[in-house]
Amino acid sequence: MTHHHTTEAGAGAGEEFWDARYRESDRIWSGDPNSALVTEVSDLAPGTALDLGCGEGGDAIWLASRGWRVTATDISGVALDRAARHAREAGVADDAIEWQRHDLALSFPEGTFDLVSASYLHTPGDMPRERILRRAAAAVAPGGVLLVVGHAGPGPFDPQAHHDMYFPTPDDVLASLELPPGAWRVERAEEFERTQKGPDGRPGLRNDNVLRVRRTAI
Repeated sequence: MTHHHTTEAGAGAGEEFWDARYRESDRIWSGDPNSALVTEVSDLAPGTALDLGCGEGGDAIWLASRGWRVTATDISGVALDRAARHAREAGVADDAIEWQRHDLALSFPEGTFDLVSASYLHTPGDMPRERILRRAAAAVAPGGVLLVVGHAGPGPFDPQAHHDMYFPTPDDVLASLELPPGAWRVERAEEFERTQKGPDGRPGLRNDNVLRVRRTAI
C-alpha cells in the first residue's frame, strides 16, 4: 500500500498552494489507505472517526467501508471534491462521510470521536503541529483512540529533501500532547519500516513512526 501524504498547512503553505498541487494531476496519491491505519484500526469496533488531512480520501473511504461514520477534513477544496468523487465511485453512502474544509491552524471540527487519525501531518512552511495534535487529543471520546502516524526522517529517494522539516519520534509526539496522567493508555509507540514507491515507480524502504493512545477517562 502506498500512503497518501497529508495536505494540511499553516501560514507557509495554505489553501492556494495545496489546491494548485492537486490540480497538477488527476490523482496524487494511490487511493489505498495508509498501511499503519489498517494495522492499528482493524481490531477496533466501528464508531465515529475524524480523519485530519484526508487528501484524496483513501483513509476515510476505507474507514467508511468498514462501518465507521467519518468526518474527513483537508485544507484543499480541490482535494475534498476529488475525495467525495472517489467515495461515490467506491459505492460509499453519501451520509457515511462528511467532508469539511479546515486549515487546522485556524479551525477544527466540532464534536468528539471514537477515533481521531492524523496521518503524515507534515507540510512545507509553518504549521502549529503540536497545538493541532493537542486539539486532536481533546476530540477523542472516553474509550476512544488517537492515532498519529508520521515520517521518521526524509525519504530514501531524496535524503536532502525537507532538510528543514522536524520529524519527531513517537516519544516526542507523546510528550508534546501533554496528556493528563492516568487519563490515557499508550498502546503503541514505535518506529516501523515500510515500502514506498519513488518518483520512478521503483520501491524503497522508509522508516515511519506510529503512536496509538487510548483515552481511559473523561
